[in-house]
Amino acid sequence: MRRDKAFYEQVLGTKLAKLPDSALEMWGFPSEMWKPGCSGTLVKMPGVPSGDSTLVYFHSEDCAIGEARFAKAGGKVFRPKVSIAQYGFISLGVDTEGNRFRMHSLK
Repeated sequence: MRRDKAFYEQVLGTKLAKLPDSALEMWGFPSEMWKPGCSGTLVKMPGVPSGDSTLVYFHSEDCAIGEARFAKAGGKVFRPKVSIAQYGFISLGVDTEGNRFRMHSLK
């Protein structure tokens, strides 16, 4: 958990908050209830990630910036920045525990 938490904090340039009163270790991504977007958490549970679970997209001003942080944070680039036409750009990464995720930007 320590390694994966540090990875997302470095790549996203944010701090995760420990969620209290849970039987599981959980760290929440920042969010505001009445603003667009969705919240999420890192959850420590028994088992090994499959890499084929839900694919989460994180917003970025320019996904190439986040992509450049993947390896520095202990992850890797699975697919470099690519255009998705009028919808912007994406980069596909793999975190320190083998989970895939995407960065999305309009530039």
